[in-house]
Amino acid sequence: MGNKPIKIAISMRFSQAQNYDEKRDALSCDWPIFLDKMNAIPLLIPNFSKNLEIFLKETEPTAIILSGGEDIGEYPERDKTEQKLLEYGIANKLPIFGVCRGMQVINKYFGGTITKTNDKKHIVKNHFIKLNNFIVIQNEKKILVNSFHENVIHKNELAEDLAVLAKSEEDETIEALIHKNYPIIGVMWHPEREQNDFNLKLVERVLKNDY
Repeated sequence: MGNKPIKIAISMRFSQAQNYDEKRDALSCDWPIFLDKMNAIPLLIPNFSKNLEIFLKETEPTAIILSGGEDIGEYPERDKTEQKLLEYGIANKLPIFGVCRGMQVINKYFGGTITKTNDKKHIVKNHFIKLNNFIVIQNEKKILVNSFHENVIHKNELAEDLAVLAKSEEDETIEALIHKNYPIIGVMWHPEREQNDFNLKLVERVLKNDY
């Protein structure tokens, strides 16, 4: 990415502080470590900022990450923040990368739906996914990824403007998607939690819009 770091606006989850009656924005330490490996600086986006548009214009991020954690609708403040991030990214033609919840947010934003399940087969279990014209990183037709989600997206729930990049080998649910016109990609696994060569190259290429 050259010598100058790129700036990545990244959304945060809510965390209830023990012994305090307050909400806190939180981000896994995995993300700054992960982004540092690709010479990128995280711009942490608070969920209560009324001046988000001004903040984004002043900081000029080069890409956006919608991070994981929590169901859509659980915290309306976060839902609104991520919608604004999507709107800003689309208006300014920025690369957008959604992780787990972030992929679900992307699908819902463009008119898709999500199945909420109580199925544990995707919770803390690695599984294989089948690649469909994925970003050219390696020649394998399938790869092993981590999994921490109950909610899933079936093919008939995918927004019309999105296309499938990968499916679960086990149940054919969608594991990665891409927008047909904008530089937007989402994945259901957590690349920041498994910082291998594939995930590093994947995220770097998405953030650089190099695919």
